[in-house]
Amino acid sequence: MQNLEKLSAKGRLHVVLTGPDGAVKETHDLRNLVVDSGLAFIVSRMNATTYDVMSHMSLGEGTTAAAAGDTALESEVAASRVALDSVTVAANQITYVASFGAGVGTGSITESGIFNDAAAGTMLCRTVFPVVTKQAGDSMTVTWTITVQ
Repeated sequence: MQNLEKLSAKGRLHVVLTGPDGAVKETHDLRNLVVDSGLAFIVSRMNATTYDVMSHMSLGEGTTAAAAGDTALESEVAASRVALDSVTVAANQITYVASFGAGVGTGSITESGIFNDAAAGTMLCRTVFPVVTKQAGDSMTVTWTITVQ
């Protein structure tokens, strides 16, 4: 009998931009792409710990659509890579949360990614979205949920 099961990884992210006064300026709910290097990361964790765990998230200003072969953001904003605030695992989902405070990742933000290093490393996933203008006093929280099914 042929095995028709197929494993897939899908992601969604929730972006919240908050002004200096604490008021929410905008929110976005988006799908993302788990890239080839991210899929290799997931598979490696089934056998060993070849790669370090995902630990950082970054913002960028690239506008080219996410592609399976991506290994980095198209145009990462300098000094925007931050350590994850939290990582939660429940059943077949993992949720990553990162906060970009005032002065961090300022600009016309159009992409985000999850990495396992503070400066380089393996990228798990990437998404491109409509421009979110993050001003110097604004903060942004990105919650990224990956579902494996």
